[in-house]
Amino acid sequence: MHPVTDPASGLPIGPLDDGPPAKRPDRRTLAGRFVTLVPLDPEQHGDDLFAASRGPEHDALWLYLNAGPFAERAAFGTYLESVAGRDEPVTLAVVDTASGRAVGHLGLMRIKPAHKVIEVGNILYTAALARRRGGTEAIYLAARHVFEDLGFVRFEWKCNALNAPSRRAALRFGFTFEGVFPRHMIQKGRLRDTAWFSMLASEWPARRAAFEAWLAAENFDPTGRQKARLGALMAEAIATHQGENERTPI
Repeated sequence: MHPVTDPASGLPIGPLDDGPPAKRPDRRTLAGRFVTLVPLDPEQHGDDLFAASRGPEHDALWLYLNAGPFAERAAFGTYLESVAGRDEPVTLAVVDTASGRAVGHLGLMRIKPAHKVIEVGNILYTAALARRRGGTEAIYLAARHVFEDLGFVRFEWKCNALNAPSRRAALRFGFTFEGVFPRHMIQKGRLRDTAWFSMLASEWPARRAAFEAWLAAENFDPTGRQKARLGALMAEAIATHQGENERTPI
């Protein structure tokens, strides 16, 4: 961020933002080629999500989330009811385009329209979504919505500092690591350090180009194998636009 000078004191201050507040997320559908993000409906999506996330082999999916794992469908349904339909977080089911089945969910949370800050969190990616094009497209759709439709200037990603897969995913998706907040919260009775990441509106055009280059049909061979890695495309985009970076070096 490039400071300006306060005319009265001569001290540096941030640039003026005289635009309108960001818009709160509504319950619209965000459609992609591989997945569609839709408002979570416990009745419509519950059976698919429970089947894809139950059992000992899937318990690790819930390790770093605030809830779960769930052994019984009724308890899982109660969990879905508790997060669906709320103004915050706005929880979206990730629906696979080919099968029509819900394969995960994510939430838009800590929504601060006046400050134009929003976070993506409570991310549940089942095996049908993780490490697949749909998992990447879901974050792309969310980021595009946050910046282009709603007018936020900061998109945050936070996770347990011990959650190495989530930290790798944040970097792969173009979020910038900002540090660790020690003892940030108590989660499931355990002290948690939280790793913070963010993406800025000024950074989004380069990130968007990297997402779209990776998601393009020509980036995959007939067997579905990627030709260029998203991490490499993001690194190139970040290096190319380094001169436009608003971040103050630490």
